[in-house]
Amino acid sequence: MYQVLVADDHPLFREAIARVIDDGFPGTTLLEASDLDSTLRLVADNDDLDLVLLDIHMPGMQGLSGLVRLRNEFPTVPAVIVSAEEEKSVILQCITYGAVGFITKSSPRKQMIQALRQILDGSVYLPSHIIRAEGAGAATGRYDPSFLPALLETLTRKQLQVFERMAQGESNKVIAYKLNIAESTVKAHVSAILRKLGATNRVQAILSASDIDFSAYLKAPSVTARDSAVSPR
Repeated sequence: MYQVLVADDHPLFREAIARVIDDGFPGTTLLEASDLDSTLRLVADNDDLDLVLLDIHMPGMQGLSGLVRLRNEFPTVPAVIVSAEEEKSVILQCITYGAVGFITKSSPRKQMIQALRQILDGSVYLPSHIIRAEGAGAATGRYDPSFLPALLETLTRKQLQVFERMAQGESNKVIAYKLNIAESTVKAHVSAILRKLGATNRVQAILSASDIDFSAYLKAPSVTARDSAVSPR
């Protein structure tokens, strides 16, 4: 099945999340850590991990620095934050720094299982109140998801490739690694994508991409042409 690492300094929560995982994903191998150092050691020793459930307030984390360190050292291992924190700015920062999801500890068991299933299927998960807030922001700003198909036509092939991986919750570092380009180049592409789509932040762009069939756009001849060399005059 899956191999999941639960990194939290509260034994009772680790026990509770273990029951949730056993209920929703029978046969899953569960590893446990209580601080950042032991988390990093376990990730290093288990290269077939499917997911790390990470508490941002356990020893060694130093806020979001621990998440950044985990993503930098193990860019291909997906990490989801499971925390009592519910502040919107913190949640959005976690996604910006490379987390593939944010699950609040107050979530009911069924909701936690649905969130984990969504993440394990390759999607980004955010609490419903964040999605509602981002949707409201989109409705009152110049960003309009109904214009998305036309706006996607303005993206170059490389920008589409970056956007596709953004939508899968990958950090800039992971995208750079998988596309074999510099991280600074990825950042430039992300900025261009947000600007062209009229999105105010990365999360808003990711949410808008949930129903996009990127393969259709990447196969389009016009997209390839836009990335080709400029013809001599």
